[in-house]
Amino acid sequence: MSVHGETDTTVVDELVRPDLLGPAVAEATGDARWSGLSATLLAGGKSNLTFLLTSAAGELVMRRPPSGELLPSAHDMGREARVQRALGSSPVPVPRIVLSDDGELTGSPFYVMERVRGHVIRDRIPDGYADGPGQRAELAFALVDALAALHRVDPRSVGLDGFGRPDGFLARQVRRWNDQWARSRTEAVAPVEELGRRLAGAVPASPRDSIVHGDFRLDNCVMDEHDPGTVRAVLDWEMSTLGDPLTDLALLLFYWQEPGEPGLRLTPAVTALPGFPPRAEIADRYARRSGVELADLPFYEALAHFKCAVITQGIAVRVRAGALAGQEFGELEDEVREIAERGLQRLDAR
Repeated sequence: MSVHGETDTTVVDELVRPDLLGPAVAEATGDARWSGLSATLLAGGKSNLTFLLTSAAGELVMRRPPSGELLPSAHDMGREARVQRALGSSPVPVPRIVLSDDGELTGSPFYVMERVRGHVIRDRIPDGYADGPGQRAELAFALVDALAALHRVDPRSVGLDGFGRPDGFLARQVRRWNDQWARSRTEAVAPVEELGRRLAGAVPASPRDSIVHGDFRLDNCVMDEHDPGTVRAVLDWEMSTLGDPLTDLALLLFYWQEPGEPGLRLTPAVTALPGFPPRAEIADRYARRSGVELADLPFYEALAHFKCAVITQGIAVRVRAGALAGQEFGELEDEVREIAERGLQRLDAR
């Protein structure tokens, strides 16, 4: 969504600081026209905020954290910029980083990247797009293939050795999200707390280590404007690290809704529409492309539900605090409970 009106424009300018950012982008690009840039809040950005920067020189995109108190290790702009720079020469499509800053310039860390043209598909498919025979399956499999390609990249070959601590990654994930829940909750929610306890007692051995995106889903990718079977860019790398690749697959499956399933308020999905393959086909395609065994997938799916319940709770808290630049998502407490209940069902399927 874009921000309109005098008050909202003031909020955006306070978050972006065009007076400071413009000259810095002009210096980084060697193009003085960026000195007079303007900023607009883009759709999405429920965690970090994403802004479209425009000037006579063209368009770029800026990412920065929300205002207000932040949870530890979240909203890491330096991490996003580093992994995108590293993957620039890999088979994984990522936007080119133009500028990054740790907070000295505007008071908040941020980075600026090229704007990649294409479709970011959220709650609807553009008219006339991916409506031919088999094109929705092509779109789905292109997404899965991009994920498998990421997990095949050797971190050392792109300079990401030391980017994370893969040993014990899965157990730390369970502890981390239990801790995030303790920090974010405003009241006890029995299904969330039960799910956290059960996950802590059922951690499997990881199949292998890889670069992990941390929030891989359709609306974090830019699809080619004309070819639904091509991913032009993978976005939103704030949770990237070295760890267990099946956490990425499970999160993709969490967002991959099938016909008749209840929707999610924060992440409306188009995958329940005719022509999209079911989760089982997505998982099978991933296994064949990546070579990763899926025997413990129900645990990973339950963990994905736990993480998303905690993230939803955190967004609810930030919305109430007014830290998301005026964005509203409705009441989220019931959704937190429902996500956790579905996670318990996945764990029972093991």
